[in-house]
This record gives sequence, structure tokens and C-alpha cells, in this order.
Amino acid sequence: MTELTRRTLLAGLTALPLTSPAHADLSPYVLVPKGTSVDFTFDLSGLAQSGTMPIHSADIRIDLSDLTNSRVNVTLNAAEARTKLPFARSAMLGEGVLDVANYPIIHFETTKVELGDGGRISRGAKITGDLTLRGVTRPIALQADLYRPPGSASDNLDMLSIRLTGALNRHDFGASGYADLVQDTVGLDIRAEIKKAR
Repeated sequence: MTELTRRTLLAGLTALPLTSPAHADLSPYVLVPKGTSVDFTFDLSGLAQSGTMPIHSADIRIDLSDLTNSRVNVTLNAAEARTKLPFARSAMLGEGVLDVANYPIIHFETTKVELGDGGRISRGAKITGDLTLRGVTRPIALQADLYRPPGSASDNLDMLSIRLTGALNRHDFGASGYADLVQDTVGLDIRAEIKKAR
């Protein structure tokens, strides 16, 4: 992913007027597949492992004048999840964990966007939403950072990059198989490049 300039994005956003949620101006953005990845980590028998999962679809709408009004609706293709260990992938996709035969997709939809210190998206900003996995829906909070490409004008927000990080307890969603081998916590690291829809 391109290295991004955080400070100049913030300067551009603070220069824009705020609007109330009732008059939110939500600009649609689309994913740039080349710059987008959904990575996850887990601990298998004491060893750190990682994998990836493709995005099936995404509806991203950003209020550039008040980021707290922004909304994201994303569907992941759980059936195409990959790990570096073939035997681990087979177990992960099976009935005891993701059970992709019955639940081939994972869905996330935002419910709240909170800015960090000083109203910034780069200091402790948090996105809360409902995650549906194996047919179970639970709230999850992700730390968020939003950037624009370096060298671009402060008011040019046609291209943006987002990073979301967090973790979940797989047992909260009934993905409890292989509890003697795999730890409870699954880490998430989502990177996305988006561009304003024309």
C-alpha cells in the first residue's frame, strides 16, 4: 500500500464545514482491489499463524464534512479464506470453525463512528459495528486510521486509504472447534484503498 500522509488529510478535513446527521452528505466510494486486503491472525499450538479473506462486496459512504456520519457495509467471502498451512485451512473452513458449507459469508455493518482526541481520525478513532459470522451477530469495535495520498491537495479526497485493526473472540460466534489447539482470540488487520465513485 502507498505510504500516506496523515497530517495533510486532517488539515483538509478540518477545513470543511460540519453538517448535522440529518443533512449528512454521504459520498459513495468504491474499493481499489489492488490496495485492499483483509488479514487475520491466530495462535495454533503456540505458534502465530496468519491468513487472508477476500471481500465479496462493499458499500462505503463517507461524509467528508462530518466523518462520524460515515457508514460501511462489507461482505467477506469466508469460503475463500486462506492460510499458509493447508491442513489448518481445511479445519478452519469446516463445521467446527467457520462452517462455510452453511455460512459462506461474513458481514459487517457500522453502527457508530467515534473520532479520536481533538476530533481526529488518527488518534484513537474507533468504528463500532455489527459482525455476523456463522449466523451469529455481535458488536465489534475496530481502531481506525484514514489517510490520503502524499502530495495531493488538502481538499482532494478522491482517493483515501483506511486501516482497521482489532480482535474478536471466536467462541462468541460459535466457532469453537479445536479449542485445545487454537487460541480464543483472532486478530484483524484490514487495509483498504478507496476512490470516490463517479
